[in-house]
Amino acid sequence: MKTIRKYLGESNKPPEADFFGRFWEKSWTYIKTVVDVVHGPVLILDADLRVLAANEAFYKIFSVNLKDTEGKIVYELGNNQWDIPELRILLESILPKSTFFKGFQVAHDFPGIGRKVIILNARQIYITDSIGLEEFPPIIVLAMEDVTGMMIVAESFAHHTKEIETKLALRAQKMETHILALEKEVRDLKKYKKS
Repeated sequence: MKTIRKYLGESNKPPEADFFGRFWEKSWTYIKTVVDVVHGPVLILDADLRVLAANEAFYKIFSVNLKDTEGKIVYELGNNQWDIPELRILLESILPKSTFFKGFQVAHDFPGIGRKVIILNARQIYITDSIGLEEFPPIIVLAMEDVTGMMIVAESFAHHTKEIETKLALRAQKMETHILALEKEVRDLKKYKKS
């Protein structure tokens, strides 16, 4: 909550006196609760790409903790293991232009946990008033799906399929060779009978 308060500005007024502050805090609690129940890893980022919050799935899958996550720029997470060129392109180039992206696959070797294949989805969330001024600080919800296991199964399936295709091609070639040999024998026998 400390991170959220920095956007609202420290004030001598108690939070109850500030309608927008209370509204934002309630909204933040709501957002955080929804994110916490999501099965896959989720990060909530501010406009500067600093982590405001992460859910339990993120901490578990990427073997990180709250202290080393919240308040950090996303690229600095896990000793810069999130400084992934594809992620930079998505967050810095695509997202500002279209407010969301869906289904981007990123494969990366994470130190300590190994290779992960992740599907990324992100959306900017912001509220503006009737004249276009931001009423609340914008946030980015970055949702991830770890598809590493599915990719391993798919690669294994493709490998076995290729092996089977190779074996079948060899067997077909051997059968064709045998058929040609049999056809020759049949022709030779026919010639022998005629003579």
